[in-house]
Amino acid sequence: MKYFKISEFDDPTEPGTGMLMDVGLLDMLEEVRERCGFPFIITSGYRSPSHNREVGGKANSDHVTGNAVDIAISTGTQRFLIVKHALEVGFRRIGVKKNCVHLGNSVVLPQDVLWTYD
Repeated sequence: MKYFKISEFDDPTEPGTGMLMDVGLLDMLEEVRERCGFPFIITSGYRSPSHNREVGGKANSDHVTGNAVDIAISTGTQRFLIVKHALEVGFRRIGVKKNCVHLGNSVVLPQDVLWTYD
């Protein structure tokens, strides 16, 4: 990968789990990063089921299958550009929070959804 190290996607309680991330999602994420032109800070990638429960994630979260990533944002422009380019490259599950954007690529959860959360 050009912009990321696989360890950036590790569950913080289980080193090495970034290897469980979906390769297609990572390829799409690289393209979003390229188009945005600014660094991404990954706040969550793969999550073990137990860690996902600890952080209040949904039981069927894209994170537990390696099909989601959360990216920290600090400005509205960053939020806009990440969402814009994520849609362009084919992400079909996007969550928007004040300080992060969730990009998911599940094949079993509803598609073409954009949500906000606290």
